[in-house]
Amino acid sequence: MHSGPVASRSADPKDSRESRNGGVPQLDAVSLAIIEQLQEDGRRPYAAIGKAVGLSEAAVRQRVQKLLDQGVMQIVAVTDPLTVGFRRQAMVGVNVEGDVEAVADALAAMSECEYVVMTAGSFDLMVEIVCEDDDHLLEVINKRIRAVPGVRSTESFVYLKLKKQTYMWGTR
Repeated sequence: MHSGPVASRSADPKDSRESRNGGVPQLDAVSLAIIEQLQEDGRRPYAAIGKAVGLSEAAVRQRVQKLLDQGVMQIVAVTDPLTVGFRRQAMVGVNVEGDVEAVADALAAMSECEYVVMTAGSFDLMVEIVCEDDDHLLEVINKRIRAVPGVRSTESFVYLKLKKQTYMWGTR
């Protein structure tokens, strides 16, 4: 788990794909290079980024602000759940009766649900949850997720060891 600031795509698909004018933002090679620099170190100075991509510090600052305003990226601190007291992670496949979007919204509102995605395949939703321990995991799945109206069934995949987690998508 990466434990530092990173530049990443926004969690809200509308924010990450559409600019304010409703179109998809066009990213040139320089913007992609700036994003890559920030993915390596979200606190990298604009002057250092400018040297790497061939722009002035002011031009980098302007480009970064535009990328943030368009929702192409956000700069956040990513923590390792183990180091902040969350020792149990799991992916939960959810099958839904009725409105999948309503169930997805209800799950997304739960603080333990870090990632909620609507899918095609064996499950209607895949939900990553982060919990303090097994008791907390059981409570979240059994008492909260399964209690959401429309949840028909769940299947849990408890993480044993995280081998790779990257935030480098979008520049390769």
